[in-house]
Amino acid sequence: MTTLVSTSDTLTRDALAVLQPGFTGTTAPDWLLRRIGEGLSAVGLFGRNIASPEQLAALTAQLRAERDDVLVAIDEEGGDVTRLEVHTGSSFPGNHALGVVDDTGLTRAVAAELGRRLAACGVDLNWAPSADINSDPDNPVIGVRSFGADRELVERHTAAYVEGLQSAGVAACTKHFPGHGDTNVDSHHALPRVDVDLATLHARELGPFRAAAAAGSKAVMSAHILLPALDPDRPATLSPQILTGLLREELGYQGLIVTDGMEMQAIAATYGIERGSVLAIAAGADAICVGGGLADEETVLRLRDALVTAVRNGDLPEERLVDAAARVRALADWTRRARGAEREPGAASEEGTAPGSGSGADIGLVAARRAVKLTAARLPYEPPAAAPYVAALAPVANIAVGDETPWGVAAELDALLPGTASGSYGETDDARGLADDVLAAAGDRRIVAVVRDAHRHPWMVRALDALVAARPDVVVVEMGVNGAEPRGALHIATHGAARVCGRAAAEVIAGAGGA
Repeated sequence: MTTLVSTSDTLTRDALAVLQPGFTGTTAPDWLLRRIGEGLSAVGLFGRNIASPEQLAALTAQLRAERDDVLVAIDEEGGDVTRLEVHTGSSFPGNHALGVVDDTGLTRAVAAELGRRLAACGVDLNWAPSADINSDPDNPVIGVRSFGADRELVERHTAAYVEGLQSAGVAACTKHFPGHGDTNVDSHHALPRVDVDLATLHARELGPFRAAAAAGSKAVMSAHILLPALDPDRPATLSPQILTGLLREELGYQGLIVTDGMEMQAIAATYGIERGSVLAIAAGADAICVGGGLADEETVLRLRDALVTAVRNGDLPEERLVDAAARVRALADWTRRARGAEREPGAASEEGTAPGSGSGADIGLVAARRAVKLTAARLPYEPPAAAPYVAALAPVANIAVGDETPWGVAAELDALLPGTASGSYGETDDARGLADDVLAAAGDRRIVAVVRDAHRHPWMVRALDALVAARPDVVVVEMGVNGAEPRGALHIATHGAARVCGRAAAEVIAGAGGA
């Protein structure tokens, strides 16, 4: 572990100020508190850091006891991507479900209630919302994280989400600039390339980011994607043409620019995190997100020292680092003032409620119910007379979603129809064999087949067809993008796999109402 400079000098403090690292554990390690005291201005939280709202509030209080203006960030999109409820599934549907409903008042209310819960736990920067237009239906990493494929829809809901979240005093970080929706590669694994011309980029991808800026989004997150029309050599996160020329100068955005995780392979495999971080700050980024996979003191020191060395060697203008650190501190000051602002009695409840939608605490379930789309076969649907069998046809989860968060309808159905049984089935070339396994496990129970993005997984479609051929009364629940043809006696599209989406589907299956 190298130490190049005194930990008290201004240059070192500025280098620490632009880092947003993670850590392991549900309490802050000593090294993290020490570095906060030395100038580290932000900390990123992930599912590994959260056990309960009470524990999270104690953790953020521990961080702020060291310095009261430290930014506490989280990747809490709601829906499929949740850290706050990583072990149970989210109380809020994700963007795609909100886009399907297309009620900006509802989106604003959902974001406000999510923001209220984050603020109550001491979190004040949320790496959300995703403003990506899901223009490639086979996109492996965006999908239901997007409000939809229509630019104007994504624009209005991005703005509503930013307004709702920030009304609760939590800074929004709109992502992934300049748009990750037209990709078929996950930047966690490799560098995606978007081959669109400038006219298409301006007419489509940039619209939601303009809307976010107009709504006052406090931060924007860059994407690790290559756009040859703008920069044929460097991904957006490392491109002066994109971050400074396009975002700052052309679009006029003056808030904080945060990178996506620098440990992602799109950057780390080609540039390394040290050089990548220096290039990102030089390109116009203000904060380096790192820690989803690298969550230790050594990483922080390596990046700190890389930035200091780059300034001293003339590879990074000192004024650029000073400006970046100042923008981080300005956002920290906004969040500190937001935390200290006195609220009118009942204000949080009002923000979290859409007209006629029920209480703020229930807004997520209300939204999930409104997002359900039903397609019935010719015969009237009859709810199961007894507890059913749930067969989850489970794809491999992408890294952004993670595989630790439960999804599906089995738990929610069991609450309504006690004795519900379930099994999980992975990818196979033997659709008939999978169907036979499900039929054997189900016996004479009604089968509920649950899928996620069946249109992207031919094996799921073949398995569903085999199941429906054997048992025409199968209920199919699609919890991803609803791109495949409806199948089964009843086809239920939830447009997301949050816990509340599972609840909304279970109510329909059981005939319990609510949808």
